[in-house]
Amino acid sequence: MDFTIREAEPGEYTRLGEITARAYLGDGLLDFGEDDSYLPTLRDVARRAAEAVVLAAVDPDGTVLGGVTFVPSGGPWADIARDGETEFRMLAVDRAARGRGVGEALVRACVTRAQDTEGCIRIVLSTQSAMRQAHRIYERLGFTRTPDRDWEPYPGLPLLAYTLNLRPPTPQPN
Repeated sequence: MDFTIREAEPGEYTRLGEITARAYLGDGLLDFGEDDSYLPTLRDVARRAAEAVVLAAVDPDGTVLGGVTFVPSGGPWADIARDGETEFRMLAVDRAARGRGVGEALVRACVTRAQDTEGCIRIVLSTQSAMRQAHRIYERLGFTRTPDRDWEPYPGLPLLAYTLNLRPPTPQPN
């Protein structure tokens, strides 16, 4: 890899927010384009970093290539995670950096963090059906489609669920 994955720094939040917004807009993932109500959420990296963990992929010269929000244990950024699960959201790579393995490296970093999270047995995520390139990454890394966890944040926006089991659940005493 010719880039590093690490926690995003405050001076990178604006750039990473714009990468995320541009990725969703450019890939046609926002129903209302520039007027979509989700766009400010995508741009608000500072809030995500305060309430979860934002990872960034960064070139040696400091150029931010992409990022992802890792949700270690519930909180306001957890959509479908249950007890014993972590989640990640808003995976985005700058269009100019695509094809370099940035997206896969960010997902791998989330898996590593999930494995290092005490009590975590599974990592989960939600994705849109149009995010086929991301689906290929997830499946290559061992994630499986979990249709019984599919959901709609609002009517007309179906999200597909993927899970990756990290270890078997600990048996509970009777």
